[in-house]
Amino acid sequence: MGEEDNAARHLPGRREPDPSPAGRSSLTLPSVWDTGYDETDPEESPARPRRVLLLAAIALSVLAVDLVTKIIAVRELEWREPMPILDGLVYLQLVRNPGAAFGMATGMTWLLTLIAVGVVVAIIRAAGRLRSRGWAVALGLVLGGALGNLGDRMFRYPGVLRGWVVDFVSLFAPDGRVWPVFNAADSAICLGGVLLVLLALFGRELDGTRHGRAEDE
Repeated sequence: MGEEDNAARHLPGRREPDPSPAGRSSLTLPSVWDTGYDETDPEESPARPRRVLLLAAIALSVLAVDLVTKIIAVRELEWREPMPILDGLVYLQLVRNPGAAFGMATGMTWLLTLIAVGVVVAIIRAAGRLRSRGWAVALGLVLGGALGNLGDRMFRYPGVLRGWVVDFVSLFAPDGRVWPVFNAADSAICLGGVLLVLLALFGRELDGTRHGRAEDE
């Protein structure tokens, strides 16, 4: 019986299964959070340069949109009554904000400026370990928003580190009575923050790894 088995294994055209890791295949599903490389394969080059470029592109886009919309808002809304659009769902109204959101820290503009500088520096330093597409998008949104408002703090009236941020969108009612008046930079920061929370909930790390990967597999 043993001789017959040995003979069968050596029949022409019969191939033995490859026990090596290269001979085994695994099925992986694509995901929006995919990092662009297999973190289990040390031979495959990580995608950090592409992720950094994605972060930079998003940050520059947000900064450009924020700058253009603020220029238009100052030109078109200065000294004018709130302009309702979408049947009063949104009001366009120019507000120069010396503090943070919700009217907080109005007398500490210089401190808010230093915090914004710290955020920008922290994101730039974190880019050195960036491998995740989701993190690149989230950090790009936050970085672009922080740079947009930081530009106001640095260069607008009444002076460097004390500049007032230009806000121009009020929801549901004028004068920020229902929701604080905000701008494009604020929106980008909020979206980026929400995305960062989702990444944390799903266990996605900055370097492209994921919590509990071994258990999931």
